[in-house]
Amino acid sequence: MFLSGQSTYVLVAVVASIIVLVIVAYLISRIRIVRQTNKYIIERFGGYHATWSVGFHFLVPFMDKIAYIVSMKEQVKDFDPQPVITKDNVTMQIDSIVFYQVTDPKLYAYGVENPISAIENLSATTLRNIIGELDLDETLTSRDIINTKMRSILDEATDPWGIKVNRVEVKNILPPKDIRDAMERQMRAERERREKILLAEGEKKSQILLAEGKKESQILTAEADREAMIRKAEGEAQAILKVKTAEAEGIKITREAEAEGLKLLKEANVTEAVLKLKSYEAMQKVADGQATKIIVPSDMQNLATTVTAIKEIAKDK
Repeated sequence: MFLSGQSTYVLVAVVASIIVLVIVAYLISRIRIVRQTNKYIIERFGGYHATWSVGFHFLVPFMDKIAYIVSMKEQVKDFDPQPVITKDNVTMQIDSIVFYQVTDPKLYAYGVENPISAIENLSATTLRNIIGELDLDETLTSRDIINTKMRSILDEATDPWGIKVNRVEVKNILPPKDIRDAMERQMRAERERREKILLAEGEKKSQILLAEGKKESQILTAEADREAMIRKAEGEAQAILKVKTAEAEGIKITREAEAEGLKLLKEANVTEAVLKLKSYEAMQKVADGQATKIIVPSDMQNLATTVTAIKEIAKDK
């Protein structure tokens, strides 16, 4: 009996321990850790109860449950190409990318049944409305206008859903094949036209540069010739000036020498008659030479007087 009672006690203790462990494990499993980028929508008895932010939280057993886990990060949704018709009745395929972010987790969870599908359908209808007001050329060149209009319309429409549309981008615009071929031919013709224009402009600039170079060369040559002539004239003028200066210096020195000689003769008391006689002697020596011309003084009429004077001087001696 003692052994049977002890076994029963051990069995009860083991069962109680297991029950406690199960309860503890269950309570621990009801603990939730919310990450920084998530929000938890908690329902109690089937109705909205709270929105959990980052940190530790505990779900009350049999009362609370996690209805939605909402990511608060900006998300990107790439929608499939949509057929749209332009104002000039051209059908093309356009796909878009929407960048959105949840701002109110409660509205996001309860505002619309499927938010992503709702955004996709709204984006498609909005895109058709916008493209329907544009022709083909405007559609191909007005991506910024399309993006801005779509973002504004989608952002306003998704406010009741707790969603903010930050940006919308038109990814691809694909016209029909025949229009693409026509556009390619047009672009090829435009490129050829631009090529011819560039070649013509290059040839024109080349001719202009050659003409300007030739003109500048001629101008430089003329300036060089003019500079050479000026320098040559200046050199000749300087040479003439130096010659004339030398002649003037020679005349000056001759006159100074003659003045000095006359001074010496006067100091030696030589009379004018002697001087004239010396002059005649010099003329005689000149006449005895090979000279073909003899310069005779202009006062030949005084020759007799001079001779008489010479004779008197000779008698006195």
